[in-house]
Amino acid sequence: MPKSVYLAGPEVFLANAREVLDAKIALTREAGLIPVSPGDLEFPHTDTKWELGLAISAIDEKLMHSADAIIANLTPFRGIAADTGTCFELGFMCAQGKPAFAYTNVRHDHGERTKAYYAGQWSVDATGRSRGPDGLMIEDMGFVDNLMLHGGVLNPGGVVVVGDAPKGAELTDLTAFKAVLKIAAERLLG
Repeated sequence: MPKSVYLAGPEVFLANAREVLDAKIALTREAGLIPVSPGDLEFPHTDTKWELGLAISAIDEKLMHSADAIIANLTPFRGIAADTGTCFELGFMCAQGKPAFAYTNVRHDHGERTKAYYAGQWSVDATGRSRGPDGLMIEDMGFVDNLMLHGGVLNPGGVVVVGDAPKGAELTDLTAFKAVLKIAAERLLG
């Protein structure tokens, strides 16, 4: 029986969102899976942006309930960490016990990115923990993002693929997506 997979990521914000989403949708179909893409939703008529936001959130949750699994793009977005909406979607699906797969198009892990953000203004305390100039601990465990995201995928048996997209193509390169999609298809269709 075909399995559906929710395609989570910040691609919906791109100027060429439709092009990138259509490519991911086509690849997902080619892999034998049914794509569920939040980029496919039709915006309902609302009187305010607030109401529109609530409507989109409700539709996305309905789409996630309908999907059998998730592939989440954890590539850093607008900073050193993954898109917050994608983080919610990944947690939402994991909380339902659905198989989770993830990828990033940035080779540097969360700790490396955080240290780079501080531009050398970080230190190691007496206990061996890295700390920023604000005194806050830097999570430096080799994960692609916060340990709850990476661990949330790995602990129940999922996979996180780490890519290394060219500068400027971090949100459009599909190499790591293709790799994680292949693994997801093998496991889901097994």
